[in-house]
Amino acid sequence: MVMKKIALDASPAGIWFRWNKKNGYSIAALLPLVEGAGLADSPRDGVMLYSFATAQAEEVYREIAGSKVKAVYVAGGPHPSARPEEALRSFDYVVIGEGEETLPELIEVIRSGGDPETVRGIAYSRDGIVRITPAREYVDLDRYPPFQPPIFSPLEISRGCPWGCAYCQTPRLFGRRMRHRSISKILEYARCYSDLRFTSPNALAYGSDGVHPRIDKVERLLKSLSELNKPIYFGTFPSEVRPDFVSDEALDLVARYCKNRYLSIGGQSGSDRILKMIGRGHDVEAIRRACDLCLDRGIVPNLDLIVGLPGETPEDQRMTLALAREVVGGGGRIRAHHFTPLPGTPLEDAKPAVLADEVAKEMGKLALRGKATGRWGSSDQR
Repeated sequence: MVMKKIALDASPAGIWFRWNKKNGYSIAALLPLVEGAGLADSPRDGVMLYSFATAQAEEVYREIAGSKVKAVYVAGGPHPSARPEEALRSFDYVVIGEGEETLPELIEVIRSGGDPETVRGIAYSRDGIVRITPAREYVDLDRYPPFQPPIFSPLEISRGCPWGCAYCQTPRLFGRRMRHRSISKILEYARCYSDLRFTSPNALAYGSDGVHPRIDKVERLLKSLSELNKPIYFGTFPSEVRPDFVSDEALDLVARYCKNRYLSIGGQSGSDRILKMIGRGHDVEAIRRACDLCLDRGIVPNLDLIVGLPGETPEDQRMTLALAREVVGGGGRIRAHHFTPLPGTPLEDAKPAVLADEVAKEMGKLALRGKATGRWGSSDQR
């Protein structure tokens, strides 16, 4: 994938996306929707459009509070969608959920001075009362481009997730029904790249309902992409795969068509009790099996793990550490991080468990060996 240096454009329409590296993927999808919009590295006069996650929320609010420009501020993305009332303390409007249809309509209302009540899928304040308009149906991905130069992003092939894991914003933001961009549309946009990388909640679920694999459709996608004669990276960051979707057939396709020799696998815990509690829909044995299948084919499993999940005991953490050691001992790698409660999820108000000292120490040793990455200590422990 070609990533070019971003130049901040002029905006003849007076509409600006507040761009930074952390929201580049979102802006890539939104920029084609707003004719004449530019990119800004700070607030400007006109209409200022922000997309941000929870980790950036306080920084965004401080920036707006300190701004002296004359602007209408519009927020979107995971955090404002889950906390519209909070965002409206700083913003004039909030786009809730997907923005492809909502954002252009809202901008037209702002330009014309129309009634925002006519725009579905937004929040705004009138007479001191927060109003939230009816939600929209989820969008058809084929109707909207995934990017517009100068901003490129990994090619989004699927949206939505049926599993509803208790810690995850994805099904709350994009719904629990998986939707897929058609192969013909994927090919159209894939021609713009020098190598091919993708975003999906579960790359191996392409073409399926997200519960029952459709390996035939994954094969059709990869075979079609291979005819472009470009390197294909599938099931790698920023995408991943569920362990219960890793099979001999799936790995045969990765080996046949793809350049990557590692696979990002979302395991999350080495404790069956915790996996059940967070609604993962698979057990620890499925994680082991997926990693073993990868290693048997010379594909490195890069296993994602979460520690500090609410209700996790030191024994649960030791089980996760044992799984990490097992995977690393076989030739795999670990990407671990400490649980962060995210708004809009069932665990948004839950207290993270403290990471046991022995587990933190052993994870540190794996990192020193180059076998683990991430930040697994809580903010209090770092």
